[in-house]
Amino acid sequence: MKTGVQLAASSIWGLAVLGSLLFLPAGTLNYWQAWVFIGVFTIATMVPSIYLARTNPAALQRRMRAGPVAEGRAIQKIVIVAAFLDLFAMVVLSVLDHRMGWSSVPAWLCLLGDVLVAAGLGIAMLVIVQNNYAAAAVTVETGQSVASGGFYKFVRHPMYVGDVIMMVGIPLALGSYWALFLVIPGVLVLVSRILDEEKMLTQELGGYREYTQRVRYRLLPYVW
Repeated sequence: MKTGVQLAASSIWGLAVLGSLLFLPAGTLNYWQAWVFIGVFTIATMVPSIYLARTNPAALQRRMRAGPVAEGRAIQKIVIVAAFLDLFAMVVLSVLDHRMGWSSVPAWLCLLGDVLVAAGLGIAMLVIVQNNYAAAAVTVETGQSVASGGFYKFVRHPMYVGDVIMMVGIPLALGSYWALFLVIPGVLVLVSRILDEEKMLTQELGGYREYTQRVRYRLLPYVW
């Protein structure tokens, strides 16, 4: 029950913030791309969250403990702030781009962006199902074992793969080409997060070093 209340409160707050980020810079509610984006984002996050609340509330709790305060390592606090700022800037720039008419993104490409957003969020949620210890904050818990099934057979950080796909989708979904440039610093922030996270996992999680020898790629197969 407590998890359900927290989920509901978090969802309401999140929608209020998202709506403000979209419609205040737009200066209008007549922005169909934003409405579709809100619908896609809400469905892609709420449906898996409700499933986890019913089947694995502990995993959902780990996912909901997010932000700089939840991070135990100083570098990760900085990284997560940088990630939030990049995402904030991406959304606002996308909206301003749409308002000022700097880009001319066709409707079909906006909808493709929504598909990418849904796919990225879906991958992140599936990772939580496949790895009960997957969390929003970098941590190692007592009794935690190395996840090596599902997406983890192909890359060591599949949740971040979902984040990258989502980042590419957001500007397109909101009708912007210019905001796609902010994907680059967003990916660089993820790379710094991954490198520090792997340092900790190698030191504190038994079997992780051997896992890195079996699965060679962190984020993109055959590249890195």
